[in-house]
Amino acid sequence: MRITLEDVEYRYQANTPFEHLALYDVNLSIDSGSYTAIIGHTGSGKSTLLQHLNALLKPTKGRIIIGDRTIEAGRKEKQLRSIRQKVGIVFQFPEHQLFDETVEKDICFGPMNFGVSEADAKVLARKAIQHVGLAEDILEKSPFDLSGGQMRRVAIAGVLAMEPDVLVLDEPTAGLDPRGRKEIMDMFYDLHKKRGISTILVTHSMEDAAKYADEIVIMHQGSVFKKGSPQEIFSDPVQLLELGLDVPDTVRFQLKLQKELGIRFDKPCLNIDDLAIEIDKAMKRGNR
Repeated sequence: MRITLEDVEYRYQANTPFEHLALYDVNLSIDSGSYTAIIGHTGSGKSTLLQHLNALLKPTKGRIIIGDRTIEAGRKEKQLRSIRQKVGIVFQFPEHQLFDETVEKDICFGPMNFGVSEADAKVLARKAIQHVGLAEDILEKSPFDLSGGQMRRVAIAGVLAMEPDVLVLDEPTAGLDPRGRKEIMDMFYDLHKKRGISTILVTHSMEDAAKYADEIVIMHQGSVFKKGSPQEIFSDPVQLLELGLDVPDTVRFQLKLQKELGIRFDKPCLNIDDLAIEIDKAMKRGNR
């Protein structure tokens, strides 16, 4: 499902003394089936943008086209539930939203809230729990008897059980150790590939943005600063650093080699294997 933002502006507490312009002149298209990463420093507008993607917030100017629905500033909208079913958001620490007495009931809550029968919701719960890599017998347990990592997977399963067309991930690995972060990110990427879910990742991790995304969007001071492939975005690491952003470790290492040894690279390296190849090429050029 394609999402398009046209001249979107958003003001918190508009027309009050506390008015704050959070987004302005945002024009952005996210293609169906794509994997898009949104990066930017704190206060750049990432979180506000995220909440527009399923109409949790509505623009104070401009419009957003979500599939076949258009959300336009100043116009009252009905039946927003259908949008929120198609665009699922996994917020930071989603396990804090668990509340029911069993895992199965917790996962079933979302689908049943959208009109799915209890029997069908239980089928969706079994599928969802498998998607997040947990055994079915966990469905009968209390979510509060699980480990932190299991609780997060259960919370994610609750979003997946609604079978969204678009999955929005807001720092989904916050608080996890390196192994847990990799497992969760690989799980989302596997879902993206196997089920064709459009995935939008809001992250501070340049490694994750570089590894998983087809396109990266840089938010800066409430607007889209730049959009491009990972190769295009990280081809100018100095610009990113000037914006207060980080770069992948491999790109940072390239910068160090370039500065200290004068080694010239043909492209930014977004993983260790590419970096090794480019260093070998550079060294061979230097020996000629």
